[in-house]
Amino acid sequence: MKRFMAGAALAIATIGLAACDNATDEVVEAPDGVPGMSATNGRMLLAPVEGNPAAVYFDLKYDGDRALSLSRAAVEGAESAVMHEYGEYDFKVQMMEMLPVPLTKGTELTFEPGGKHIMAMNVSPELKPGGTTEVTLIVSGGDKYSFPVEIRAAGDER
Repeated sequence: MKRFMAGAALAIATIGLAACDNATDEVVEAPDGVPGMSATNGRMLLAPVEGNPAAVYFDLKYDGDRALSLSRAAVEGAESAVMHEYGEYDFKVQMMEMLPVPLTKGTELTFEPGGKHIMAMNVSPELKPGGTTEVTLIVSGGDKYSFPVEIRAAGDER
C-alpha cells in the first residue's frame, strides 16, 4: 500500500509540475503607456562618488480616468531603483522607501531634492553626463510609463 501511495503522490506531483511548466510558457507583459500620464523636466544626477546611487527627479502629471497607484520604478542602466521620500521617524527627518502613491485625475507630483525621488542603484559606468537614459514607472496592475531623463554630473543644477 505504501508503494501505491508513493507512486500516486509522485504522479500527482509530476502532473502539477507539468501544469506549472505550461503556465510559464505564456508570459504576459503589461503594455507600455498609461493613458493620461506625462512626465517633464526629467533628470538624473550621478553621485559624486562612483558606485553610490544616482538620484532621479521629474514632474509627473496624471489626467487619466482610472484611479491608480504608482508602485515601482526602473532606470535603464541601473541594477535597481527605489522610490524614496522623506518622513519623520523617532523625531528625526529621514529618507525612507515610498509607499504606493495614489493617482487620480488631476494629480501632479514633483520628484525633487529633499522630497520624493528615485534612487538608481549600481549605475552603469556607461551612463555619462550629457547623455540620456530611460525611467519606467510601474502602476498598480502592471502598466508602465517610460520617459527619457537627461544625465547630469553631481555638481550640476538639480
